[in-house]
Amino acid sequence: MNNSRRDFIKRTTLTGAATYLGTLGLSAKSYNRIIGANDRVNVGVVGFSDRHKDAHMPSFMNLYKELNFDVIAVSDIWKKRREEGVGIWKEKLGHDIKACMNNDELYNIKDVDAVFISTADFQHATHCIEAVKAGRDAYTEKPLAETMEDARAVLKAVKESNKIVQIGSQRRSGANYAAAYDFIKSGKFGPIVMVELTWNVNQPGRWRRPELVAQLKEEDTDWKRFLINRPAAPFNARHYLEYRLFWPYSSGIPGQWMCHQIDTVHWFTGLPHPRSVSVNGGNYVWKDGRQNADTLTAVFDYGPLNDMSNGFQVVFTSRQTNSAGDVKEIYYSNGGTLNLDTNKITPEGGLTAEYAKAMNMQPNLLPEMNLNDMAVKVNTGANTGGDPLTQAHVRNWMECVRNRKQPNAPIEAGYNHATAVIMTNAAYRTGQKVTFDDKTQEVMAGGKVFKY
Repeated sequence: MNNSRRDFIKRTTLTGAATYLGTLGLSAKSYNRIIGANDRVNVGVVGFSDRHKDAHMPSFMNLYKELNFDVIAVSDIWKKRREEGVGIWKEKLGHDIKACMNNDELYNIKDVDAVFISTADFQHATHCIEAVKAGRDAYTEKPLAETMEDARAVLKAVKESNKIVQIGSQRRSGANYAAAYDFIKSGKFGPIVMVELTWNVNQPGRWRRPELVAQLKEEDTDWKRFLINRPAAPFNARHYLEYRLFWPYSSGIPGQWMCHQIDTVHWFTGLPHPRSVSVNGGNYVWKDGRQNADTLTAVFDYGPLNDMSNGFQVVFTSRQTNSAGDVKEIYYSNGGTLNLDTNKITPEGGLTAEYAKAMNMQPNLLPEMNLNDMAVKVNTGANTGGDPLTQAHVRNWMECVRNRKQPNAPIEAGYNHATAVIMTNAAYRTGQKVTFDDKTQEVMAGGKVFKY
């Protein structure tokens, strides 16, 4: 069919349909939404959070027309956030958005095919379980879980559902990270001997929401539903809105930041979790009632479980009190360095001829290479705002919802980073060296199962 004939049929169909639908009281604008509806993927929003508004929304807006997606409903148990979400999405998309007081109402909408989940850290697993059991695909923010009980439950539910679940570990959709993965897996880098992960900020207000806290009233939300499977507790607006500062609603630094970087270790090596972790840290500077650390250092031992003589160390350091050092991920081998801050592979630190000769060895030095030059270029679509890495990750999820292939960050990636997060949190809270029992899939601290 040539273009002129296709255009003629389309115009004729639209004119006829518009005449018919006019008798039903439907406008041309309404009908435009119906065209292609059989192929459209309708999305619901679970939790209208800052993360959703600042990252998911701009990414989606850059992609939804091309991929034929739409947002049709917002679920949030707080009236203010629910109304805000409905209003902003309606303005963005130009059509009505259904307001849902909770996820039960959301999943009663048969037209919802998939959901964005960006609720409190400890709720992600439960909300993902709800989604897949309701037959919906999900983009689920990290951390996937903060307890092994939740982690095991969501892994089981997703695996049994065959639904498409993308975990919000967006580094897995970064071209430079994919190039690093390919280089390490090729064997050219050599065995990893050390990894240094850094995440430093100087932000006393990070994760604080004082203005919102003042607006939150218990009668405007559902506190019991908020708690889900955490212990019963009196209403607390700070725990609700500043949950990242308080355990057991969040582990703080491990669940927010470390999970991104430790995920690359699992990805690049194929190892599912650390063999052990020891942690030191505390709340040294920001005395604002928070329970989670403002400074934390975790030392991990990674390697084959059946060969303790081989492996490498990972050191993660983070502070919210001084930003020097910024955010970095550096991998070391005997031959040099792979730096995901500069995106350079260099011979820095490799075995030089001088020291190799003394031991009757050959020097081992990597060539100078640029990860950006090695990266496979992926079409992520036009970007008119938002984080390009998140947009690439959202795009990957949307494409997988259509083609039913596994996304870049499948449920197993979330389970593995959750294991490392829970081990770190356990080590911090108990002061013990923590290990993982592969048979029981439990985090062990001092020979006992870690329970919050």
